[in-house]
Amino acid sequence: MSPLPVADLLVEIGTEELPPSALAGLSEAFRDALLKQLDEARLAHGEAHAFASPRRLAVTIAALATAQPDEQVTRRGPAVKAAFDAEGAATKAALGFAQSCGVEVAALEREETPKGAWLCYRHQVSGEPAAALLPGLIEQALAALPIPKRMRWGDRSVEFVRPVHWVCVLLGEALVPGQVLGLAIDRLTRGHRFHHPEAISLAAPGDYLAALRAARVEPDLATRRRSIREQVEALAAEAGGAAMIDDAVLDEVTALCEWPVALLGRFEAGFLEVPPEVLIETMQANQKYFPVLDGAGRLLPCFITVSNIESREPEQVRAGNERVIRPRFADAKFFWEQDLKTPLAERVAALQGIVFQHQLGTLLEKTERVVALSAWIAGEIGADVDETHRAARLAKADLVTQMVGEFGSLQGVMGRYYAQSAGEPAVIAEALEQHYWPKHAGDRLPETDLARAIAIADRVDTLVGIFAIGQRPTGVKDPYGLRRAAIAVLRLLIETPLALDLRTLLERAAAGYPSSIDAAGCIDEVLQYSIDRLKRYYADAENDRSADADVIAAVLALGLTQPLDIDRRIHAVQGFRGRPEAAALAAANKRTRNLLRKAPTAELGERIDPNLLQDAAERALVSALEAMMERVRTLLEQQDYEAALSELAGLRQVLDDFFEQVMVMAEEPDLRANRLAILKRLETLFLGVADISLLQAS
Repeated sequence: MSPLPVADLLVEIGTEELPPSALAGLSEAFRDALLKQLDEARLAHGEAHAFASPRRLAVTIAALATAQPDEQVTRRGPAVKAAFDAEGAATKAALGFAQSCGVEVAALEREETPKGAWLCYRHQVSGEPAAALLPGLIEQALAALPIPKRMRWGDRSVEFVRPVHWVCVLLGEALVPGQVLGLAIDRLTRGHRFHHPEAISLAAPGDYLAALRAARVEPDLATRRRSIREQVEALAAEAGGAAMIDDAVLDEVTALCEWPVALLGRFEAGFLEVPPEVLIETMQANQKYFPVLDGAGRLLPCFITVSNIESREPEQVRAGNERVIRPRFADAKFFWEQDLKTPLAERVAALQGIVFQHQLGTLLEKTERVVALSAWIAGEIGADVDETHRAARLAKADLVTQMVGEFGSLQGVMGRYYAQSAGEPAVIAEALEQHYWPKHAGDRLPETDLARAIAIADRVDTLVGIFAIGQRPTGVKDPYGLRRAAIAVLRLLIETPLALDLRTLLERAAAGYPSSIDAAGCIDEVLQYSIDRLKRYYADAENDRSADADVIAAVLALGLTQPLDIDRRIHAVQGFRGRPEAAALAAANKRTRNLLRKAPTAELGERIDPNLLQDAAERALVSALEAMMERVRTLLEQQDYEAALSELAGLRQVLDDFFEQVMVMAEEPDLRANRLAILKRLETLFLGVADISLLQAS
């Protein structure tokens, strides 16, 4: 069979401005959904490329088959024994099947199967032309896009993320006939809204990129992003500094521009008296500007904006952006100067006016609980209790300042500045910012024990309180960020590291709530919730502490509540799992567990009677156990679990010999009980590290 003819495909959906935060995702999803539709329609194709700008989603696909391949279709009918009577005449079943196929009974074939013979009809079905299928396939691909809320426009019933103004679909040089989203397909695209508002007629998909670039549209997201970065970096270098390029801001600017042109703007140096984080937040979050830093990392009085137009008067564009930023900076400077008039310590009382949660009271009440809990933690980890008490009391005070009221993301950061201005010790000022760390997955941890104590206390208090009022996260809903809080506590305890018991922490936090809140009643639930987060923490392949699922299960089976101790055991068992003895010892532990579980409780004693040791194999096992008992116990007390497992690995041969040569469940009760006592001691030793019986063969 000769190969089917192929042609390149272009699909472009022209819209009003698409949401910038969703543009990259929509572009990739459209490409993937369209390829899925083509594959399901049996239309062979080559490589696909996605394109996107604020006003378009487009896909080009190389070497698309211009028709489906012909298909041999087999339709099965009734069984042969039901299709003909004793005289060989066709029954109603055979006649009806033939009629439904549009042929005579004589044209039917027989299909032999292990379950008997069947009538069947085989015929060749010609493939549909791709041009006839494409409008429907494109519609289905668009319907599959991840759009949370679709909109309608005009008097049309069709829906999309934004109103659609044109649809261009070309297969080779041919226009694909039909409609998509209620619009007739055309070979027209559009250039830049201002530089080239006229429609552009495309002769073939291969003309797409050149035509749009000539019309001041760069349709490739990656190319546009790279161009913006290069322009921004070059302008920053001309200004004598380096651009501060936040990836999220760069992505958003890329999604907002079709033809990006970077411009350098300036502002009065007097604004630099305001903390740089405030100016940077204003530039990045509000204006989508790129700040410029000098060689020492200090903010320079300039910024870089990216315009979506190649203006004939760039000075006017620059001046306009400078006019926009100036009042925002002036407001920030005013807030800064006004906030400095009231020391941070004098603002604590105002927290009484902010509700933390209507059932759990105000931020001042939460602050008092966190003060008590963090002071206790400080005593446990060796931090200065008085300094911790002071820092915890000031930790939320910046929430009532004008600056944080305007720039909520700067909570903690402004607390540090206001504490420094009030003459608080550096360690206290730093703790006010760092107790919010980590803010997200993979974020840095607090650098001092004082900050760590407050960070843990703040989150544990929230966990206990929210669970106590029955607001546990469900599904994807987690309005109080409890998942993030639990993981942060675990990271602080494990990665710092801090040898604190999680149950004790929760009990201490619960004791801080009034009797009207049954905080103590939720401790087990919060503990289990946190342990479940621990499972995900170790299951994360990107985490350098990641471990196999059976290793995690083997350690967590012990019901431990100190995350640092759990971490050390998981690390040790993960290493042990790779040893050649691991599989045999895991199997022996599993056999031991099963025998002990089935044995009557009355026969499970702790004492081994040496006079009842009959076989050489059991004597050898007992001797090996006694020889390593004290060494292993000492290693367990030191939490040196790797060394303990290394010692226990030496039991492999004597344990194999024991199970091969000794009948544990002997008929004589005393002999059976003595052998079960040997296994009980063995199990106790291994359970000092983990339930090795749960390890799977690697």
